[in-house]
Amino acid sequence: MSYLTDLKRATGHGSAREGTHRHWTMTKSSVALLLLTPLFVFTFGPMLGRPHLEVIVYFSQPFPAIVAALMIMTGFMHFKNGIQVVIEDYVDQPGREWAIILTTVLSYAAAAAGVFAIAKIAL
Repeated sequence: MSYLTDLKRATGHGSAREGTHRHWTMTKSSVALLLLTPLFVFTFGPMLGRPHLEVIVYFSQPFPAIVAALMIMTGFMHFKNGIQVVIEDYVDQPGREWAIILTTVLSYAAAAAGVFAIAKIAL
């Protein structure tokens, strides 16, 4: 049983001074996704069920390729930042750092694979 006051327990565990920056980063990526999602749906949606060659020709045009690449990059970076906050809040210390590293690497790898696929089609 501990006789420490709330203030004594909190001393030394102060703010990381990153909260405002993280909130601002997530807000910016949310607004970007808010604008990109309808563009992506209206450029990607008509190609569902079409023949492979027709989809390749469509995504070799600049506008659909750029919208798809921006959506992939912004979406995975938003995911990376959001899942990092969730991990920091809910994962205990021994596995926290490894979980953050793993999700960061997976996010960057998935974004790179998606952008590479779009670039290969577009070029």
